[in-house]
Amino acid sequence: MDGRPGPHVGAEVLIDVDELAAALDSGRPPVVLDVRWTLGGPSGDAAHRAGHVPGAVFVPLDTELAAHGEPTDGRHLLPSLADLQRAARRWGIHDDSSVVVYDDNGNLAAARAWWLLRWAGFTNVRLLDGALAAWVASGRPLETGDVSPAPGSVRLSAGALPVLELDEVADFAASGVLLDARAAERYRGEVEPIDPKAGHIPGARNAPTTENLTPDGRFRSPAELRERFAALGADGSRPVAAYCGSGVTAAHEIAALAIAGIDAALYPGSWSQWSNLDLPVATGPTAR
Repeated sequence: MDGRPGPHVGAEVLIDVDELAAALDSGRPPVVLDVRWTLGGPSGDAAHRAGHVPGAVFVPLDTELAAHGEPTDGRHLLPSLADLQRAARRWGIHDDSSVVVYDDNGNLAAARAWWLLRWAGFTNVRLLDGALAAWVASGRPLETGDVSPAPGSVRLSAGALPVLELDEVADFAASGVLLDARAAERYRGEVEPIDPKAGHIPGARNAPTTENLTPDGRFRSPAELRERFAALGADGSRPVAAYCGSGVTAAHEIAALAIAGIDAALYPGSWSQWSNLDLPVATGPTAR
C-alpha cells in the first residue's frame, strides 16, 4: 500500500449543497443515498420518511452496508460483494450513475457507503459536505415518504481500496501510521461502553473523527486536515491505516485523509474484533 499523497482516493471526495441542487435539476440527476444511523439507536428509516433530500433512497447500514458473524470477526464485517451489488442495484445505481451520500451527523455513517462503493470499484461517489444539516440550512425543501427507485444494473468488483487484515495490524502499527478514530476517552481506556476491553491497539495514534469537521459539520479544509494528520505522523512519508470501533467511522477518517491527499487502508474488524481476541492492549494518551 502506498501512503503517499495522490489522486487515487482524494479526487472529488465532496459535493456541496449548491452543486447537488444543480445536479438534481439536471437531465441526469445523481442517485442520492440517505445513510442515517446511530450505534444502538433506532433505525433511521422513520427519520428518512419524515424528511429527506428529494429522491434520496434510505440505506440501512446494519443490513446493507455490513455483514455479521462471531464477535471475534468484528461487529460490522464488510458485506460480500454479491450482497453489496444487490443492495447497490436496489438503490438504483448503474455503471454510469453518479452517487451522493449523506446522513444527519456530519457524514460519520454515510462515509461507510462512500468507502464501500469505492472499495468495490465505483468511483463516482461523493459525500454531501455538511450532510443533511447543510441542505436544511440552505433553505431547500425536504421530501417525505418512502423512495423506491427503479432497479439499477451496476457491476461491482472488490478490492479497489486497501484493507488491513487482522494478522497484518501489529506489524503495520510498528512500521506505518495506524490511526484510531474513536473518541479520546475510549482510546485512553477510561471508558468502553460497547466492547469487552478498554484501550487501543499498541502503536496506534488517536485521531477522533469528530475533529475532521468544523462546528457546522463540514469537513475542514485540505490544508487544515494535512496539518492535523501531519502532527500525528501521517504526512505521506509512511503508509497509513485507520480503525475505529467497528469499521464505520474509520471510513470517515479515510475520507478526511483523502481530502488531505493521503491514501489510507481500513482495518474493518477494528476494536470490536481486536478486543474480543487475546491480543495486547495499550492504555493512556500516547501510542506507546
